[in-house]
Amino acid sequence: MAKAMLKFQDSVLKEYPLDKEILTIGRKPDTDIKIDNLAVSGYHAKILVGKDTIFIEDTNSLNGTFVNGVKIIKHQLRNGDVVNIGKHIILFDIPEAAGSAPQPVKAQSMDETLVISPEVQQRYLNQGTATPSASPTGLSQGKEPLGGFIVIEGSSDKPEYILKDRVSRIGKEEGSEIQLRGFFKPKVAAIVNRRKDGYFISPASKKPIKVNNETISERTDLRDGDIVEIAGLKLQFFIKE
Repeated sequence: MAKAMLKFQDSVLKEYPLDKEILTIGRKPDTDIKIDNLAVSGYHAKILVGKDTIFIEDTNSLNGTFVNGVKIIKHQLRNGDVVNIGKHIILFDIPEAAGSAPQPVKAQSMDETLVISPEVQQRYLNQGTATPSASPTGLSQGKEPLGGFIVIEGSSDKPEYILKDRVSRIGKEEGSEIQLRGFFKPKVAAIVNRRKDGYFISPASKKPIKVNNETISERTDLRDGDIVEIAGLKLQFFIKE
């Protein structure tokens, strides 16, 4: 049976079997998956469980529902998808039959039009056991990397950022892990994903992003020492462990 796992930071709060057609998510006490946080709407989202498909749908929440870093209205879930609701994360363990034959669902823009390549839309979290092999960062897949950015140029609230979450946002939107300053900065300029074999960055607005002086338009793996330029901020990526 498919199930959802509610996490906050590195702690697993509870597991929920997806054993009925509709499960509600929100702050209200009568929701199926209750998240006690003021950033979460009373009835924030719902999970729709069908015979062969499972969807998550935002129910006009104030702060939005994100799947693999992309703000959605309705999205078909697949095994390993990462859902962000406020500061909480919901991970999904979905058998192959329920996650097969995905239907295309257009992602809603957070601020400007967001173009997501098929590669970025693939699942971001690998729940299974992989055979250790070389990765873009030079780490084996059996190890969990921990990395971040050092600010080289530009205005920011910190000189250094450690990215511990599976999905981290760079933008001026409140709650972004790396906060951009300035009236004309995009709400979300980029998404940084952490996975077992390293980190990658994906553009989330029309503002250009450069990695090592080259403009990127889709998901790009980050290597230790890479220089990222985004919305007036110049950052150097590093792997801590």
